[in-house]
Amino acid sequence: MRSILLCTSVLTLAAGLASAQSSQAGGSEPEARQDVIIVQAARRDVPVEALPNTVRLIDETAIAEQLLISTNLADIIGTRVPSFSPSRQKLSGAGESFRGREPLYLIDGVPQSNPLRNGSRDGFTIDPSVIERIEVIYGANAIQGVGATGGVINYVTLDPADKEVWELRIEAGITATGDFDGDGYGYRGAATALRDFGDVDFVAGLAGETRGIFYDADGRRIGVDGTQGDIQDSASTNLFLKGGWDIDDQTRLQLTVNLFELEGDGDYVQVAGNRETGLPATSVRGETEGDSPTNTVNTFSADFTRTNLFGGTFTAQAFYREFEAVFGGGTFGGFFNTGDEAPGEETFDQSANNSDKTGLKLTYSHSELPVEGLTVTGGLDYLSDETFQELVQTGRLWVPEVEFNSIAPFIQFDQLFLDDRLLVSAGVRQENATLEVDDFSTIFSSGGVAVAGGEPDFSETLFNIGASLEVVDGVTAYAAFSEGFTMPDVGRVLRAISDPGEDVDDLLSIDPIIADNTEIGVSLSQGDFTANASYFWSESDFGQRLFANEAGIFEVRREPTEIEGLEVAAEYLFDSGLLIGANYASLEGQSDQDGDGAVDEDLSAENISPDRLNLFVAAEPIENVFLRAQLSNLFDRSFNDESTATDFEGYTLVDLSAGYQTDGFGRFDLGLQNAFNEDYITYYSQAAPSAATRGNRFFAGRGRTLTLRWSATY
Repeated sequence: MRSILLCTSVLTLAAGLASAQSSQAGGSEPEARQDVIIVQAARRDVPVEALPNTVRLIDETAIAEQLLISTNLADIIGTRVPSFSPSRQKLSGAGESFRGREPLYLIDGVPQSNPLRNGSRDGFTIDPSVIERIEVIYGANAIQGVGATGGVINYVTLDPADKEVWELRIEAGITATGDFDGDGYGYRGAATALRDFGDVDFVAGLAGETRGIFYDADGRRIGVDGTQGDIQDSASTNLFLKGGWDIDDQTRLQLTVNLFELEGDGDYVQVAGNRETGLPATSVRGETEGDSPTNTVNTFSADFTRTNLFGGTFTAQAFYREFEAVFGGGTFGGFFNTGDEAPGEETFDQSANNSDKTGLKLTYSHSELPVEGLTVTGGLDYLSDETFQELVQTGRLWVPEVEFNSIAPFIQFDQLFLDDRLLVSAGVRQENATLEVDDFSTIFSSGGVAVAGGEPDFSETLFNIGASLEVVDGVTAYAAFSEGFTMPDVGRVLRAISDPGEDVDDLLSIDPIIADNTEIGVSLSQGDFTANASYFWSESDFGQRLFANEAGIFEVRREPTEIEGLEVAAEYLFDSGLLIGANYASLEGQSDQDGDGAVDEDLSAENISPDRLNLFVAAEPIENVFLRAQLSNLFDRSFNDESTATDFEGYTLVDLSAGYQTDGFGRFDLGLQNAFNEDYITYYSQAAPSAATRGNRFFAGRGRTLTLRWSATY
């Protein structure tokens, strides 16, 4: 750890405070006051407090609180999970890591991440209005299959259970800059209907949001990221439908449809900033060349559950997800040239990532066994992922079509001892995967070389073992080891091939990434006080590190990596109803960048987050009036590279919110993001090597921003 003194100070603070997201629980209430919650992402019926992992739950109330500050789910997660990288405040999440590695995003267990050609757009796939809670499982694990080397983030959608009459939820909001600039206004509306008819239940949601241009603390328009995409000057819509049928008291079928689209309006163009003078990139009105950056995500799933099947519970989930992410265009110094240009001519183009996933998850869990306290969970997962990256304007393939097929059986054992105070878990998963690539040619800037296709296959056995012991009432210690599996960004590897005669079957750089995660922790729950502290270390013998080439295009380097971190969280609820809390994370990460066998070079800001401390206080001073203040402090960070250009100067942001629940006219809320109008450059823009010398990646963060929201339930 970089600073023992700092960690000690935070631990001391945690002894008197508490975070609404302790390791074994989360949201806006301490675990002691919540019902037993089963974490769906764990794929077995183990209460959250018994899992031998760091787990955080962000409940519906907490989500609603944070939506007053930002509708970006990455911002919401970051305030509750300090080891999650600070949001870039852009459509692209490139550089937003979880414990220094990639998280796997899910919607009700359906994967949203795209590891084969990772465009970092998987944070914008659903509107928050239909999310009931966010489950966060820390650290590399394979319980959900490919992708979770940093952890799992599962968006659990609304459940209409016990809604015996129609429940209609409506919300409308307006967002404005601190100076109420005319083109800085944003508008949001959502309507959701829920009903449980008995044997049949139903949820329908429709949400829309338009976002104006963003302004920094000095009243300047923030530069739009015309290449990777932006959420300012954009509009999004989400249609969500979920229907369930209880065929009998032991059998249930559920169908879900989620249709999401976010599209830039293209009304602004960027004026590059100047790092040397400290002037960030700004925006002026103008038409964007080419197609606007968009995210289009359609997810369909069917879930079948049968209880009391030979004494156990059987679940099956089939899903299909289609994804398209259009990026902004440019000439990039002739990078997209076809070779037919006249002297001095450069071709404009832009790319679109496409990924279609089809999958089946089968799970059977049995606890009525001859061995008392034993639960056995087994299953089989199938995944087919077809991915390619097209150049939109010329119709060329930048990344050829890649098909990933995986079949993975698994089995998990959970054994209770000592009057259920000790839980020992162990499991194994066998990943059998094949990658299919046809013969293809790279684009002109990569040499236009012919590459022989192939079908490399991988077989990996992944283990996990852990234990959770309630030492005394309210004090639980846990330790766990788990392995996660993902594919490297195969698309970046394939599109960058420039040497003739390469063969996909011989490319070591597309071998899978195996991340080992070891963690120890302790949690405390004593009435209105909860706290948790955990320490972890993560290793990958053949990891992945992103870097940007001279054209600013990201490429992949495969190197051994090591990451370690400390996380602390705590909260305390006073008799008066005042709730105070804190959470803190400190991370260090290194890789072997020169191939000498020593893991001694710092991971860059594109791969690891700064140390972070979040504080909050919430109260209901009088009936039906709600107040909350939260502070997020990002600490300075330097890297042991040759340049000081990537040194990070930390900053502190304070957000305020207030709400009033009327007797018959719904609820009114007011939120202030960056309430003290702090002038700052975002973490990524300051410290990422790809942005360190480029004025068009030098972005300020949002200045003071106001949100007024009305909501009601009928």
